[in-house]
Amino acid sequence: MDALDRARALLSEVEQAKLASAAEAEAFRLRFLGSKNELKELMALIKTLSGEDKKKLGQWVNTIKQQAEEKYRQAMQQLRALEETPLPADLTRPGWPHALGSRHPVSVVREQMTDIFLRLGFAIATGPEIEDDWHNFTALNMPEDHPARDMTDTFYLRRNPDLMLRSQTSNVQIRIMQRQKPPIRIIAPGRVYRNETITYKSHVFFHQIEGLYVDEQVSFADLKQTILYFVREFFGADYACRIRPSYFPFTEISAEVDIRRPGSDQWLEIMGCGMVHPEVLRNCSIDPDRYSGFAFGMGIERPAMLKYGISDIRLLYENDVRFLRQFASA
Repeated sequence: MDALDRARALLSEVEQAKLASAAEAEAFRLRFLGSKNELKELMALIKTLSGEDKKKLGQWVNTIKQQAEEKYRQAMQQLRALEETPLPADLTRPGWPHALGSRHPVSVVREQMTDIFLRLGFAIATGPEIEDDWHNFTALNMPEDHPARDMTDTFYLRRNPDLMLRSQTSNVQIRIMQRQKPPIRIIAPGRVYRNETITYKSHVFFHQIEGLYVDEQVSFADLKQTILYFVREFFGADYACRIRPSYFPFTEISAEVDIRRPGSDQWLEIMGCGMVHPEVLRNCSIDPDRYSGFAFGMGIERPAMLKYGISDIRLLYENDVRFLRQFASA
C-alpha cells in the first residue's frame, strides 16, 4: 500500500470510528492526535513521493487531522454531558421489571405427550442426533438401494459422508433393542432433520416422538388401544379417530392414524405405526419367533399447530417474541 492509499484508509477509519466511552476516545486521540500518532509516520513518507504527490499527501494529512480533532471534540462533549446528567432522586427505587419469558408451544406439547405415555408405563429414551447409516436406515430394513430412503432424505456430514443428521428418532429404538433384552417399552422424543422444501406445513428441522413396545405376545390390538388412549387423552374424547392400512419398511403390518375434529368432515393424519418387522428384530439380535412388538411415530409440531390454531409451521422457529408471548400461560 503506497502513501496515498494509506492516507485514504486512515481517513476512512477516522470517519467510521465509534467513540462511545472515555476509553475509546482516549485510544482514538493517542492514535491520531498524540505525540506518536500515525499521521507523523505518514508524513515521513513524503520524501519518497514526486512533487505533485507530495502536495496531495500533505492535503490528505491536514484533512485527516482536522476531522480527527473535530470528532474527538464532539465525542468529549457528549461524554461530559452524560456525566453531568443528574441521577434519580431516589436511588432505592426499583428498576423496570424484566418481563418473564414463556414456554415454547413445542416444548409444552412434547411434555403433554410424554406424560400420557409415561402413565402407560413407557420410559423416555434418548440417542445421538448425528448418526451412522446402520442405525438410521439399514437396521430399519432400509438397505442402500431401498426406495423408502427417498421419503426420508437427510443431511450428510461433509467431512464424513458415513455420518448424517438423523431423519427420525427410530435410531434410538435400534440402540435400545441392541443393548436391552425384552420387555422393552420406551418413547423417544427428539429433534430430527430431513432435506425437504420449507413450506407452511413442512420444514427441514422438526421434533418427533416415537414409541416402541417389544415383549412376548404383543399384538396389533395392543397398539390400537395405545393409540386410541393417546388420542382421547391429548385431543379429547370428542375427536374421531381411524386407523387405516399403510406401508413402512420397518413395520409389518403398517398403518396410519387420522383424527377428525368435532363438526368437521376432514381427516388429518397424525402418525404412522405398525408391528415391528421381524427383520428389524433380527438386526437387533431379538428372536422374532419369540418376541413381537409395535412401534409408532409422530411429529410434535403438527399436534401443536392443531392445539393452538397455528396455520404456519415456520412461525414456530422465527423466535418472534410477539408470537411466543401468546403462550405465557401454557
